[in-house]
Amino acid sequence: MGMSVWDDLVGQEPVVAQMSTAAEGTGGVAHAWLFTGPPGAGRSTAARAFAAALQCTERPRGCGHCASCHQVLQGTHADVEVVRPAGLSYGVKETRELVLRSSSSPSGGRWQVVLFEDADRATEAAANALLKAIEEPPPRTVWLLCTPSPDDLLVTIRSRCRVVTLRTPPVAAVADVLVLRDGVDRETADVVARAAQGHISRARRLATDPEARARRAEVLAVPRRLTSVGPAVAAAEALVKAAEAEAKTQAEELNESETSAMRQALGESAKGRMPRGTAGVLKELEDRQKSRATRVKRDALDRALLDLASYYRDVLTLQLGAGTELVNTELGPELRTAAAAGRPEASLRRLDAIMLCRERLEANVNPLLAVEALTLALRTG
Repeated sequence: MGMSVWDDLVGQEPVVAQMSTAAEGTGGVAHAWLFTGPPGAGRSTAARAFAAALQCTERPRGCGHCASCHQVLQGTHADVEVVRPAGLSYGVKETRELVLRSSSSPSGGRWQVVLFEDADRATEAAANALLKAIEEPPPRTVWLLCTPSPDDLLVTIRSRCRVVTLRTPPVAAVADVLVLRDGVDRETADVVARAAQGHISRARRLATDPEARARRAEVLAVPRRLTSVGPAVAAAEALVKAAEAEAKTQAEELNESETSAMRQALGESAKGRMPRGTAGVLKELEDRQKSRATRVKRDALDRALLDLASYYRDVLTLQLGAGTELVNTELGPELRTAAAAGRPEASLRRLDAIMLCRERLEANVNPLLAVEALTLALRTG
């Protein structure tokens, strides 16, 4: 940790100013906040930093080194509850229980804080239960909701929240963080920061994990493999496989730490035996993890499609002579050849085909069929 809780918010100066002013707040704090912004902009990082500043016991609030700040950032503060919906939706029963817990007085901290990541996953009934809680909050309760876009929440909830809008951090700011914090060399940092298009955790993964870089390269190899129908179908399979491998790595990392923490909490013996009566709780965790794996897989495939879109965006940029920086600088020569061989209209049609494929996946079409349809469309342009 650096000098304050705000250090991990990259390229978000206006937002930091807004939150630090509120945390110092002499006139009381708004009881509901909505953190929105594109994937990777750091919505939950911002919400967690704000929660720490709200519980901070020093001045200025959010010092980053008092016991309260440490506990919030490590996820162990008694008066900060973090909710992460494991599956694709978050139900009304869970929400009612959450609302009940949120109404108790803080045990030691200044506030009772509920940090709700992916609040857009709340079902309609759950959102209505949440609205009631936000309309009449207990005096010491603060809700921090995170969603990609303000439109993802009921307008009635949105209108009662103070909105914090994060922006995609500039590529240079992401590269700087990788160099200064993670010891990544400047050249790699620049390449991965551009490739990740401002998504910090993704940039970090690309910088530090050669396998993640290899999987991205596999996706960007799709355009040059679309020589005829057979290879186009094979390329679709390769793209889906690369995304599944990415998702598997991520899900396993998450599951492992969760499961071992849960087994310890339930009193696992030195020999790895579990006390009686704990099987049900572990089974429940396993089911939640399976449900999350489905979501992680969908997210990884969407990310792969966005990587593929960045290829055609680069081609289009060259065709239009737009002079903007390329995302995939390392593919310069290939992109220039592709740009010279085609027309902007075809590049636009290909980008549309990728967006259509993303919509189909969102509507639960079989991933392999949707991506095969896409690669065939990309081949004919």
